[in-house]
Amino acid sequence: MRIAIVGGGYVGLVTGACFAKIGHTVNIIEIDAKKAATINAGRAPIYEQGLDAILKKYVGERLNAGIDYAPVADADLSFICVGTPPAADGSADLSMVAAASRSIGEALRDGERPHTVVVKSTVPPGTTAGTVVPAVLEHAGRDDIGFAMNPEFLREGRAVEDFLHPDRIVIGSRDGRSGDTVAAAYQGLAAPVVRCGLTAAEMIKYASNALLATKISFSNEVGNVCKRLGIDVYEVMEGVGMDHRVSPHFLAAGAGFGGSCFPKDVAALVSLAESLGEEPTLLRSVLDVNDRQPLRMVGLLEERIGDLWGKRVAVLGLAFKDNTDDIRESRAIPVIAELLRRGAAVAAYDPLAAAPMRRVFPGIDYAASAADALRGADACLVMTEWPEFSDLNGAFDLMKSRVIIEGRRILTCDGKEGICW
Repeated sequence: MRIAIVGGGYVGLVTGACFAKIGHTVNIIEIDAKKAATINAGRAPIYEQGLDAILKKYVGERLNAGIDYAPVADADLSFICVGTPPAADGSADLSMVAAASRSIGEALRDGERPHTVVVKSTVPPGTTAGTVVPAVLEHAGRDDIGFAMNPEFLREGRAVEDFLHPDRIVIGSRDGRSGDTVAAAYQGLAAPVVRCGLTAAEMIKYASNALLATKISFSNEVGNVCKRLGIDVYEVMEGVGMDHRVSPHFLAAGAGFGGSCFPKDVAALVSLAESLGEEPTLLRSVLDVNDRQPLRMVGLLEERIGDLWGKRVAVLGLAFKDNTDDIRESRAIPVIAELLRRGAAVAAYDPLAAAPMRRVFPGIDYAASAADALRGADACLVMTEWPEFSDLNGAFDLMKSRVIIEGRRILTCDGKEGICW
C-alpha cells in the first residue's frame, strides 16, 4: 500500500518507519524542512530504540520525507499524526489537526483514487467526525473519501517494539470499507483487532491512558500511607498485582507520571467531561496526586538535611522515564524548580536528556556522569529509572553526606530511602 504520514514527530516517524518495515511505501509530510532532511539522511531526530536502524535500511527505498502534501493524492491512506498539545484550560489544542485536515483535503481535490483519511493523533472523542471529516470534505470538493480513527499505544523507548508487537489494534471507522483498508495496512502483525465507531476509538485511547494514570496515582497514595506505616509499598503491590483482575502493571509507586501522553490526555478528558456537564472527581484527583507527589521528595529531603539553602543536591535522571530523551512533564522539572526556589545548588545528570533540560534550567550544573554529579553533594535525588543508576555503589561514596532519596525504585546501594517506601 501507499501511505502518507502527516507529521514527522514521535508518533508519525515511528508509525511511518514501521509501516515501511512491514512492506508499505511511505511518505512522511513534515513542515520542518530540517527535520525532514534529517529523516532522509537516515537519522532519527528523536531517540528511540531501533528507529535509526529502520531508517538507515528503508529511507530512499520505500520511506521518504518532505514538506509537500502532494504524496497524499497518490496514497491509499493518509495518517494524521500531528500534535495535540494542551491549551491553557487543559483542553486539547486541535489547531494542527484542523490544519492537516484542510491540507489533506486540498491535496485530494478533484482526484478519483480511493482514499481513506486516518486520525492517529490523540484527540477528544468527537473530533474525527466533528472536525476532520467536514474539513477534509470541504477542501477536497468530493464526498467519496473514507475516514477512520486508529489510536496509537506506543511507549516511548519501546515504541518500535510496541508497533510491531501490539497488544491490540483499534480501528474506528465511519464505514466498513474504510475500516477494512486500515486493517489491511496492519496485515501480518499478530494482534487482536477491535472494530468500532470513530468516537468509540477516540474514547478507547483516552480511557486507556486515564486508567493507567489512575493506577499510578492510586499506587502513590497507597505508597504514601505505607511510608508512614514503615512498610514497603512494593511488597504490598506485589500481592495486589497478583490478582488477575488487577495485574502488576503500572502499580509502581514513585514520583508520579510524566511524558507526552498521560498528563495532557487526562487533563483533556477532564476538560471534555466538564464541557458535557459532568464532574470528573476521580480524574481530577489523579492529576492532583501527580502534581503533589514529586514535591514530597523535596519535603523529605529537607527533613533529612535541614534548610536547603546553599546545599548541593545531585539530581540523577531528567527524562520522564528511561530509554528516552523526552523531558515533557518530567517529574524532575518541578523538583528542580522547588530545589532552586529553596536556594539549593543543583548538579544534574542524565544519559540522554541533559540538552533538552538545559533549555528549561540553563543555570544549573550539568554533570558529564553520575559520579561527577554526586561528588561533594549533600544529598541525591533519583528521578528516572535508568538501569545504570542501579550500580552506583562506589559513586555514592563521593558524596559529602550519604542522603539518597529515590523517586523510582532502581538503586541497589545501602542507605537509600524511597519517596514512599
